[in-house]
Amino acid sequence: MEQRDGLRLPAEIVAESFVPAVRVALAHELAERGCAQREIGEFLGITQAAVSKYLAGQAHVEERLADDERLRRTAARVADGWVDGDLDAYDALVEIETLLQSFVDRGPVCALHEEAMPALDGLECDLCVRGPDAAAARERERLRDVRVAVRTLAADADAAAHVPNVGTNVASALPDPTGEADVAAVPGRVHAVRGRIDVPSDPAFGASQHVAGALLAANERDATIRGALNLATSDALLDAARERGDDPVEFDADYDGRDAELRRAFADGVPAVAYHRGAYGVEPVCYVFGTDARDAVSRALALVAAAE
Repeated sequence: MEQRDGLRLPAEIVAESFVPAVRVALAHELAERGCAQREIGEFLGITQAAVSKYLAGQAHVEERLADDERLRRTAARVADGWVDGDLDAYDALVEIETLLQSFVDRGPVCALHEEAMPALDGLECDLCVRGPDAAAARERERLRDVRVAVRTLAADADAAAHVPNVGTNVASALPDPTGEADVAAVPGRVHAVRGRIDVPSDPAFGASQHVAGALLAANERDATIRGALNLATSDALLDAARERGDDPVEFDADYDGRDAELRRAFADGVPAVAYHRGAYGVEPVCYVFGTDARDAVSRALALVAAAE
């Protein structure tokens, strides 16, 4: 069975790393202000023995949190308010909760969560801040779309032979995309290595230029087109497309006016396959479009199978 990353809840990271860092910082700040260990323990909700351990430096603390100036300032502010009588337990909780929110908004707690759960790496996750809102769900679905599509492409034994030397990419666009930042793809492209397709990393938004550009031009003409990938142009693939009833559309390989050329090529509708024959220093490439990345890959693999 394939080894996959395990589930780690954000609350675990907070409990294991954030809470000890805050408690240790507060224990030191309160001790510096003359508070007895018993008083510190009562305020922090821990035993006097635990306070002694904290003050002796015997507790493990995540340095990225403990050394953060925001945590230091908050601990000092809470300690001052508690000692002076200007702050009660509720006020202290508000201060610490505010600090926590800043740490989970693309902050150090997020970094620790990504390390503990590698499946989050590259997803720009902000679930703790935004919650499971519709926009976040759409973004996750586009990333998942690319991941599934790329795995499907890589699993096909014949696909590697049709990957251009410059590599391929698989792209999936959000609804109503306005630029490359709204298109998910694989950073660094996907390459064929020794007859197999190598996927270098998880998908991310803004990771593609050429495939994303072609997809954006297609989506501008037909909003239902939200997936694309590129393959090496070959007569076998083009013939396979024609046999399937998908008449390929040719466009100029000149990348200086590429966007305008693609829009011209799509004036009468977006084809399933658009291609160019290359130019000096430009490898011949064809684009396969679909309603999403999985659909585009499915169409591409059907052409690959027919071309063999």
